[in-house]
This record gives sequence, structure tokens and C-alpha cells, in this order.
Amino acid sequence: MSNVSYYTEEGLKKLKEELNQLRDVERPKASQAIAEARDKGDLSENAEYDAAKEAQGLLEMKIAKLEEVVSNARLIDESQLDTSKVLVLSKVRLRNKQNKMEVAYTLVAESEADLKAGKISVTSPIGKGLLGKKVGDVAEIQVPSGALKFEILEISR
Repeated sequence: MSNVSYYTEEGLKKLKEELNQLRDVERPKASQAIAEARDKGDLSENAEYDAAKEAQGLLEMKIAKLEEVVSNARLIDESQLDTSKVLVLSKVRLRNKQNKMEVAYTLVAESEADLKAGKISVTSPIGKGLLGKKVGDVAEIQVPSGALKFEILEISR
């Protein structure tokens, strides 16, 4: 069963760049390391050769996994997003009901999450708690430190 993931244009571009880096730069380096180790003599006692082969195997697994992710990736058309409720790629302005502080987040796919940039994953507790809510709703979200209540002030693209 394929595991479909949704990405912004920027996020999908980063994934493809990483895949190309692994294929076009790292793979030839791994092959070169194996060739150099092979040239050093007896393969049965060559730890450098074994390490290079293991590194190549790990690299190939990583490439295969990334290829699968890219093949199952779907691009989200941001112009078609509904701003009446919180969805993936919604920009949400919230007010914490306990301390009255306002915060803004953009809900993104897990692989694009970056808290410093204000991007939280839709699979995070806060992301899950906000999905489907409308302006004026209060989202009560269970987090490891207890329950948080956020009032949704604004939803935009």
C-alpha cells in the first residue's frame, strides 16, 4: 500500500534536490570508496572494504526510501484551499487562553515542519487539535505538559 504524503511546492523541491544529491554525488563517492578499498589487497581481511560496502548499502536504502516518498508525494494547490476552516497549509493566528499570548503557525506536512519558521506538522498534537476548526472556535489540545486552549483568531493561506 502506498503512503501518500502532501507537500508544498517548496517542500517537494527540497525532497527532489536531496534525492538528486544522493544519486548524483553520494552514490559515485561510495563506488569510488569501494574501488579504492578493493585495490588495497585481500578482501577477506579488508575492514575498509567491508565498511565501504556497508556504507553503500545504507546509502542505497536511503535512496530507495526517498524515491518511494517522492513517487507517492502529491503537490497541494494552495489556490484551492478553503480558508473557512483549518487545513494543511493554513496559516493560523491563535490566542493562548491561559496566558493571552498570540502565536501564528502554518500547518504543513511532517517532513516540512520547522518550529523556528512557524511551521508545525499536522500530525503534531497542536496540528491535530487545530484541524477542522473555524475562526472563533476554541481548540482544547492535550500536550505532554497538560491541556492547552487556543482561540482561533484568523485563518489565511
